[in-house]
Amino acid sequence: MAIKRRLFSHRGWYIALPVLLAMCMLMPLTRSRIDTDLMAYLPGDFPSRKRMDSLEAAFGKYDPLLVVLEADDVLDPVTLGRLTALEASFETDTCVERVISLLGSQDVRGDSGTMVVDPAVPFIPATRGQREALRGIIQDNPLVYDRLVSKDFNLTLMVINPVDGCTDEAFVNAVRSTIQAHPGKEKVYLGGLPVLRHDIQRLALRDLVVLMPIGLLVMLLTLYVLFKERRGVLLPISVVCLSILVAMGLIPLMGYAFSMIAVLIPVLMIAIANNYGVHVMTRYYEVRTLHPRYGQKRLVGEVVDRLTMPIWLTGLTTMVGVLGLLSHPLLPPRQMAIAVATGILFAVVVSLTYLPALLSGMHREKRSSRKQQQPVNHDVIGVLLKTFSRWVTRKPGLVVGVFALLLVVAGMGLTRLKVNINLEAFMPSGHEMRTAVDRLNRQLGGAKTLSIVFKAPMTQPAALNAMDTLGLRLEQIPGVRHVTSLATVVKTLSKAMNEPDHPWYDRIPDQEAAIAQYLALFSMSGDPAELEQVVDMMYTQGLITIQFEAATYKAYKATVAAMEAELDRLSYDTLLAGQSLVEMELAASVTKGLWSSLLLAFGAILVLLWLLFKSPTAGLMGGLPLMVALTGTYGLMGWFGLELDIATSLLSSIAIGLGVDYTIHLFWRMHQERQAGLDWNDSLHTTLTTTGRGILANALSVMAGFSVLFLSSLTLLKAFGFLILFSLLLCLLAALLLVPAVLKLRQPRFLSTYDTQ
Repeated sequence: MAIKRRLFSHRGWYIALPVLLAMCMLMPLTRSRIDTDLMAYLPGDFPSRKRMDSLEAAFGKYDPLLVVLEADDVLDPVTLGRLTALEASFETDTCVERVISLLGSQDVRGDSGTMVVDPAVPFIPATRGQREALRGIIQDNPLVYDRLVSKDFNLTLMVINPVDGCTDEAFVNAVRSTIQAHPGKEKVYLGGLPVLRHDIQRLALRDLVVLMPIGLLVMLLTLYVLFKERRGVLLPISVVCLSILVAMGLIPLMGYAFSMIAVLIPVLMIAIANNYGVHVMTRYYEVRTLHPRYGQKRLVGEVVDRLTMPIWLTGLTTMVGVLGLLSHPLLPPRQMAIAVATGILFAVVVSLTYLPALLSGMHREKRSSRKQQQPVNHDVIGVLLKTFSRWVTRKPGLVVGVFALLLVVAGMGLTRLKVNINLEAFMPSGHEMRTAVDRLNRQLGGAKTLSIVFKAPMTQPAALNAMDTLGLRLEQIPGVRHVTSLATVVKTLSKAMNEPDHPWYDRIPDQEAAIAQYLALFSMSGDPAELEQVVDMMYTQGLITIQFEAATYKAYKATVAAMEAELDRLSYDTLLAGQSLVEMELAASVTKGLWSSLLLAFGAILVLLWLLFKSPTAGLMGGLPLMVALTGTYGLMGWFGLELDIATSLLSSIAIGLGVDYTIHLFWRMHQERQAGLDWNDSLHTTLTTTGRGILANALSVMAGFSVLFLSSLTLLKAFGFLILFSLLLCLLAALLLVPAVLKLRQPRFLSTYDTQ
């Protein structure tokens, strides 16, 4: 009572303070930025990140952009002319450190016992005969054939590494501008992490700008359909807007940059923060209909009395569900969990203070005679809820059986669930990066690479022979297409320097002096930078580059495990590293994050329900909608081949946090009706046709909020939007059908004996 008196007597403060706090959060937002660097998403103690740091410390930072050029024949003089112009422009660009390409590579051959190093493309063919002659030269060059040019000569690859300090935006824009400045009939596709980071940042920024206003508009329309009055629309939406500012402003306030999944924060707040306002307004209209003579303050006070505890409990359980993401091994989900949970806490507080303060100062509406004559339960929603009531009271066994069958079918789909390992899948369908990766996998040895740092004196025959043997064994691993190392280069040089009948021909010389001489001649005759790709300056560490293809996470793990097994057989010190290893650990973290956050959130929710109703049965029954929703959603993913990724791994905690609200409201009203002396059938009927309306309105508004994700430019967010909608739909149906049916069958004592006051 004292709280209500303060609320009504100090209305201005309860209205002004939330608005002032939200406005203050605008300041850190002006300093915000989007960070799409996947390495920044990994904690510093991740093994793959440490290995990547060691690799870059030894051989420099390697973060290339891939230019894939597709033509009828890359040896066409016009195509070669365009390639020449592109390479010349790239070489002079201040953002480009080095270009590896067909035209920039070399051809090592022997001539009368002398090493000759020529360009891989020594001339531009003018006739068909010259073109075929050039084709033969390239086919005999193992350093470029099937590596930088495809076997059918329809594809060629340019690898462009940026200088340190050049931003992704400057680098990618420079490459795209150069390509536009040299047009041609050939098709050009860009790939690589710089393109991924640049385009995701651009698309994520577009989503932040576009999706939030569209989401608010959708929510406005949904609220109008539900309440058909201005205050029923404007009051809940004001809570949403203030909560978005608080949640979004918290990210830069904590010193974090927005990640690629930060787009979900405003969408989550639109969907979740609206819940509590919807319940307040739904109960407001219900009480107003039942007590038409109540004054406005008494009406609002009645709403606050009845909803304070349920809203706090549902808010708490949603926060607990979202905070389950704190156990996620990746940083963005943890950051998002803190921001969203804080936004939810703010939304709960203002829904019980700011919103009633506004409502108590408004004049009571005079509804039209048509609305007064239309009973609440005679509309479409009322008829639907009455139908649900008949089903659960008359045929509860059938309802439970249908849900049990759904769980069995969905459970079979769980065995088919896969983890996404292809970062290009984040991009929209038809994006050039998807095409580039597809072409590389089909025609040019695969789009994935790993590196092995081989620590040994690199001019010793024994070390090079061990490196060569390792390369041959690695090439036997399924999926591995090419292995390149210093041993590959030395064998090529030996082949050029010796006749076919010489014991060193196409082999590692057994004399260290001969190896050193070959390398010295190659450095003087060709480009010394060629050697920098396979050995360090002191010749104490060699670099083995493995090009491979892996379509699934299982194949990925098997390939890496086979590589590590080969390394364990060596007596030399080695280090397996590279971006592909980071991607594999990222995929493993997605799976680990799913289960850790799921178990933490689910367990916490069950304990909370147990403590709230002082019955373990309440925890188990309250978990039924969550079990149905999660099993059904992930089973659907398995059946339809939808893969787990950094976004869909968040589904479990968010769905748990949202879905348990429905059960709490259901239990709370059921207990009140049982305490009022109603039997189980009447209690279920009253609960479903009254509180069920609020639950249904809540769910529909939440789903409307998430529906804007279908307009996202990012595939992973579109998939998340579809799956969270499906999950919430299952949760809603389980809360309105399965749980009441189980209550009817079991008639648990906790709803009749525990005093919720």
